[in-house]
Amino acid sequence: MQRQRVVGVDAARPGSGYVIGPRLVLTSAHVTGPPGTPARVYRPGHPDTYAGEVVWQGTPDGRDDAALVLIGDDAWQPPQGRPVRWGRAITFRPDIPCTTWGLPAVVQAEGRAAELAQPSGTLNPGDRLIGNRYVMTVHGTAPADHLEGSSPWAGLSGAALFCGQLLAGVMAADPAGRQHGHLEAVPAYVLHHNPEFRRLLTEHAGPETPELEPIEYQHLASAPEPAMAAWGGSPAALLRARRQVVPFHGRDEILQALLAWATLPGFGAHLVHGPAGQGKTRLAAELATRLTGRRWAVLWLDAGADETQLAALQDAAAPLLIIIDYAESRLLQLQALLQACARRGEEAPLKLLLLARTAGGWWEGARSASPQSETLLDGAGVTPLPVLDDTPDGRVAGYRDAAHAFAAELDQVRPRPGRSWAEIAAALAAPPAARIASGNALGVHMLALADLLDISAGLPDLALTDAAAIGHQQAAAMLVSAEEVEDRLLLHERRYWTSCAGAYGLHTDGQVLAEWLLHALAVAIAFGAPDPGQAETVLARIPALADPAIRSRVSTWIAALYPPTGRHTPWGELQPDRLAERFLGRHLCAHPYLIDTLLPAVGSDQVDRLLTVTTRAAAHSVFAGELDEHIIGWCVRRPQLLASLAIQVATRVEQPRPLLQALHRLLDEPAIELAELMAWSDSLPEASFALAEWAAQLTNRLLAAFRAQNDLSGLAQSLNNQSVRLGVLGRHEEALEAITEAVDIRRHLAEARPDAFLPDLAMSLNNQSADLGALGRREEALEAITEAVDIRRRLAEARPDAFLPDLAMSLNNQANRLGDLGQHEKALEAITEAVRTYRHLTEARPDAFLPHLAGSLNNQANRLGDLGQHEKALEAITEAVRTYRHLTEARPDAFLPDLAGSLNNQSTDLGALGRHEEALEAITEAVDIRRRLAEARPDAFLPDLAMSLNNQSVRLGELGLHE
Repeated sequence: MQRQRVVGVDAARPGSGYVIGPRLVLTSAHVTGPPGTPARVYRPGHPDTYAGEVVWQGTPDGRDDAALVLIGDDAWQPPQGRPVRWGRAITFRPDIPCTTWGLPAVVQAEGRAAELAQPSGTLNPGDRLIGNRYVMTVHGTAPADHLEGSSPWAGLSGAALFCGQLLAGVMAADPAGRQHGHLEAVPAYVLHHNPEFRRLLTEHAGPETPELEPIEYQHLASAPEPAMAAWGGSPAALLRARRQVVPFHGRDEILQALLAWATLPGFGAHLVHGPAGQGKTRLAAELATRLTGRRWAVLWLDAGADETQLAALQDAAAPLLIIIDYAESRLLQLQALLQACARRGEEAPLKLLLLARTAGGWWEGARSASPQSETLLDGAGVTPLPVLDDTPDGRVAGYRDAAHAFAAELDQVRPRPGRSWAEIAAALAAPPAARIASGNALGVHMLALADLLDISAGLPDLALTDAAAIGHQQAAAMLVSAEEVEDRLLLHERRYWTSCAGAYGLHTDGQVLAEWLLHALAVAIAFGAPDPGQAETVLARIPALADPAIRSRVSTWIAALYPPTGRHTPWGELQPDRLAERFLGRHLCAHPYLIDTLLPAVGSDQVDRLLTVTTRAAAHSVFAGELDEHIIGWCVRRPQLLASLAIQVATRVEQPRPLLQALHRLLDEPAIELAELMAWSDSLPEASFALAEWAAQLTNRLLAAFRAQNDLSGLAQSLNNQSVRLGVLGRHEEALEAITEAVDIRRHLAEARPDAFLPDLAMSLNNQSADLGALGRREEALEAITEAVDIRRRLAEARPDAFLPDLAMSLNNQANRLGDLGQHEKALEAITEAVRTYRHLTEARPDAFLPHLAGSLNNQANRLGDLGQHEKALEAITEAVRTYRHLTEARPDAFLPDLAGSLNNQSTDLGALGRHEEALEAITEAVDIRRRLAEARPDAFLPDLAMSLNNQSVRLGELGLHE
């Protein structure tokens, strides 16, 4: 609660108020009178009063007993500081601390200046729940009656009720019968439900309606966006998605789908993923705004919230949306959050919205990490966010809208003498569509902001008065390509860094930042810091910061540039991410060994961040591979610290090229120990398109090590793994050679110790059958899989929980082998048992077994088709396609090939039933997918592409499209 926002209000009667916008005051309806009523506003302790007018009034003494007064007086000076944050109670946890601040009669005295009182107390959310009131139990001794029995609290009406940092209500009444020890307030959620109140709040308090944060969980929330600084502030701050400077547009279909998802009862999770700048956070902010208008609370979860703190979320009893940005880097926190959600007893909707750049291996790992995640993330929606405005006209319109939106904000926070920002924006020459390279929302917005700032910098005398002159200046400034817009914005950001450094007494040379200050800023961006102590440790390794006093000033400078967004972190972030990546890439290319000096001082989370940010920076075309070499060098020089983390990060970033190159180089090092190789192998995800080649190379190293040690068990396991990895790469002859050796070893071991090694033998026989089948050796393949089924059936009879999944897998493969040999009835019998088993397993653990069920349905459709049962075949393959679509949304690198295969088979079944148009549609999609896969990995996917092209030809022929 900010002292400078507390005011007195004189209208129909005296009361209190709180300034919630530059000129907007929240007070009580029974203080003001109807809209149009004049009101006087004053700051206690100051002699001046300011003229205002009531612009909205609720019901005096009613459910919505609140009002808004707009101050029109030119002499009024709006308060500084952060924007007001709003909140609501969403649990029934008792004794929530609260406070208010106003001008009650009990502290007033005739002939003296108006005096303030700051009562504090607690509220229980269940008190007056039906009447939509908050009841504050006042601490201390209740005051006695005032004059002639009047309330001692008269005049406090309209004061703001705060719980922590959140405005939770408006003081309304001193209820009778409570001896002045309790006060009632109108909850903020009642006011926010009124459309006119929200409209006026948006018009006079900010470009967006604030979200209602849960007051019990404010310690879990990331810090809000700071108020935009006066002249000299960060230009990049205008681009931050949660600031919502540019009005939201587009995405209507996705937004409506998310709103519909939110209305479903109980818990729900949804992942939205897309490249940097695609609009994920902006979409989440718009969803939060819409849900706030529907009486929801919103929590943007702080990355530093730990398991103990997150446990409190199990008490949520009102609709709550929790948003986790950068979800791919917050897996441990996600698991703790899911555990809390699993313990909830309330049925009020609780929705978890995850935002990430990709939906790769990290997402599959998150979904299977624990029983809670398997249950709660089962059926979680996944939305890949497409490009916005991906047409020339759409990009130009988006550019114009952004330029005007930025100009409006700049006019408020950076007023200019002479020509205003709005006039400059209006005079901007229409950009050729070719200059706006794509419809990436951030790219369009960055270009518009850079153009505004560049033109402003080119007009030092501010004397130009005609649009033609401004257009000429723009043409000169825009010789820099749109591709380098990040560098243009960083030039303006550097001016901000330099001016702020001077304010903190830090050395600059001719208005240019000293190199060591740029080192410090790069370190803050590259590593972050979980707490001030770690920040101190990292900065201390920069030679120029050996003096603790200077180091402290530098840390304070960075925090002033980018205020902390977490509860304990010393610094915030340079955003958007693309600017941070570009600055860091430029700086580290010039000073690559800066990182080597710092690595001994950081933890694994900070190394993870370093690899993530620099790998994404390396994808910027301007670095042309130079940054790749530096990333590779760090990994090769410190493999114990970086290699396992590089494996994890490679599954999360969009273009992991430098990490893959580093991992390949590490395997070329002859001195790598077996324990290190095994640790890397354990770090591998179950499946990853990106890591497939490296995984095979790693297994080769393990094979050599186990052979040298004559470790038969380890050798057999590595041979088994190698056969799978070679099969993924389409190298079936080598895969068969490896698995055959594994079978021979495991058969020998099982003869001596069947209890220990029979399951392993069955696994290898299963894999051997697959490799034999891939090479057309069908009889041998059937023989191997039949032995595997026999072993696994015996094992499953003894221990079904442990071995039923293995039996289902082998039955699925046995059906394929029987089908290859024309034994269609037996094949259908085997696959039907497999489907039945997988359905049973999927009911208990959908995340683990849904992919297997989809594969078995695909095979069942083939077997039914072999027997001419095309209607049943179509039913099975349609379910398989639907399931693979769902899986592919979450993990395209793992399931796109399976989706293409099922579409190929669906086309065949549709064609057999005479549904030729639908059949052509399905096979065309399969061809498109397989063509993309074959371009990336021809050895593995060219045969599949050929098969689908053949089938596409058949479908085209059936429709008479012979050319």
